[in-house]
Amino acid sequence: MYDDRKYTEENMPKTGILLEVENTELKDINFGLVTAARDTGANEVLAFTTEELGTEAQNDLARYGVSQLIRLRTDSADITSSPDNCAAACVQAAREYGLEYCLGLATAFGRDIFARMAALLDVELAADVLQIDFKAKTAVKSHFSGKTMATVSLQETPGLLTVRPNAISPVEQPATLESSVFQADIQSQAKVAVKEIKTSDDRKMDLTEAPIIITGGRPIGKPENYAMLQECADVLGGAVGASRAAVDAGYAPHSMQVGQTGKTVSPNLYLACGVSGAVQHFAGMKTSKVIVGINKDKDAPIFEKCDYGIVGDMFEVVPALTKALQQEKQG
Repeated sequence: MYDDRKYTEENMPKTGILLEVENTELKDINFGLVTAARDTGANEVLAFTTEELGTEAQNDLARYGVSQLIRLRTDSADITSSPDNCAAACVQAAREYGLEYCLGLATAFGRDIFARMAALLDVELAADVLQIDFKAKTAVKSHFSGKTMATVSLQETPGLLTVRPNAISPVEQPATLESSVFQADIQSQAKVAVKEIKTSDDRKMDLTEAPIIITGGRPIGKPENYAMLQECADVLGGAVGASRAAVDAGYAPHSMQVGQTGKTVSPNLYLACGVSGAVQHFAGMKTSKVIVGINKDKDAPIFEKCDYGIVGDMFEVVPALTKALQQEKQG
């Protein structure tokens, strides 16, 4: 996926990434973004943030190959709650540092900022990409809710891309990190502002960012039974999803739905419990690194699409898995 070009420090292409921070903590999904931007060492990676990052976060960024950490600041506009002002500051920084590419995550935050950056720079945006080939100046992304894959050309400078969370596995490549501040000279152009982010349950991880997802299909039977999946997800450090059939039956809210008409995810591990494996569902999770199917029906389509299959009742398999994982964790 990546070429192994070598550059001197003087002519090494600069790629900027916009970091995502939640509750003052650097999100783990940033490290896959760093890996993508680094291009096995062919690019110099500059990380931009509007937040103050602590020593631990800076050490983590250096471990994955970030050479410069730049905090965006301005005295004339609010860039933390206004995506308009944040995008304007990012555009000014991209020009100041001579970035050839700007990468962000294909999350609600990334989509907010990068669409505005594309408009301000008058360049195209490659959104929700799964692979990047900097040498060929192309990126691979899914179309039509994952039904097809497309290779798009990246000919404009700076090239703007948002990368699907967890699509590219993080790989360490230590670098020496330097920190600095960029004072953006912009006037407020805020049209909207994010005042508050509300979630239905503080324990729940965003499905699109979760490294592990355990999804329940229609055989889950009732909303209360998702507690069984949540217990397993809590041990694994993941999130719980639902199939469209389960959502249509009223067992789960649409916010939990994975599939063509729900959320598209790329976790490291996807456990499909009682999910038949319909094409519409598969379209939303087929880029998962490892897929495990659990179903009583040995002829269920999911077994043709998963890496590992368990023929059995999820009400027996999942509790047993949870217990084994808890024992492993304690031991």
